[in-house]
Amino acid sequence: MKKNLSNVVNLNKYPIGDLDSPKIKRIIESCRTELERDSCSVIPNFILPNSLDVMRKELEQQLDEVYMSKESVNAYLYSKDDPTLPKDHPKRIFMKRFNGYLNSDCFLENSEIKFLYKSEELLKFISACLGISPIYRWADPLACHAYNVMETDGILPWHFDSCEFTLSLMIQKPEKGGIFEYCPNIRVPGHEKFNDVKKVLDGDRSRVRQLDLNPGDLQMFKGRFTLHRVTKIIGQTSRYMCIPAYVLDPWRVNTPEHSKAIYGRVLPIHFERNKIRSDGLTD
Repeated sequence: MKKNLSNVVNLNKYPIGDLDSPKIKRIIESCRTELERDSCSVIPNFILPNSLDVMRKELEQQLDEVYMSKESVNAYLYSKDDPTLPKDHPKRIFMKRFNGYLNSDCFLENSEIKFLYKSEELLKFISACLGISPIYRWADPLACHAYNVMETDGILPWHFDSCEFTLSLMIQKPEKGGIFEYCPNIRVPGHEKFNDVKKVLDGDRSRVRQLDLNPGDLQMFKGRFTLHRVTKIIGQTSRYMCIPAYVLDPWRVNTPEHSKAIYGRVLPIHFERNKIRSDGLTD
């Protein structure tokens, strides 16, 4: 059966197919203000309950394909130490990580989230909310719309994303824990601000904000510039998120090191496109 956006997104509340409607214009303006101020904006109950159920079932049918990792990483998602740097440098501070991904290339062609990610309506809506055009779907074949799986005791430490803009769709919420924490706009293109990053890694919570997402919520997030993490999962219910990503550079993909550490595999495209980032920031 052919998929229809009206069966996935709550179009009655969020008519993303008509960006000129007064209702969606108000939503776009609110999201844009929050993204500029906080690097983060949430739209509650964006995905319909039936579609959430489809996404959860699709993921659970492929849980044996999820790449789980317990490797310690730094805030730039690298696991290798660099002894040429000072001992207390953020790149030398390693944190426990336990989570996994169902890579994007594992998804069936007719999967619910692949359909949503490929929809022009969603792309144009996100672009309007960001106030940036054009934006592109991520070219990384493993990471462009992966599922994030966090089981009991799962934890995702402080880190930056490789892509500029990430959506987080909460599919299943854990019994306890799994809270998203973030420090808005802690770095900017050309300026790593290592001192500010180190303060957070050392336990300073003056810049830390929390976000407790619920199933169906859509979070838009400037993850490349904002340090963020997910707290430990408590209880037997796993946390399921889908994380569709958008970029400014349609050519860019993850570095080979990043892809191996997070997604468990490296493809030829990761070597072919492994160039220094134009924004001057560490991946």
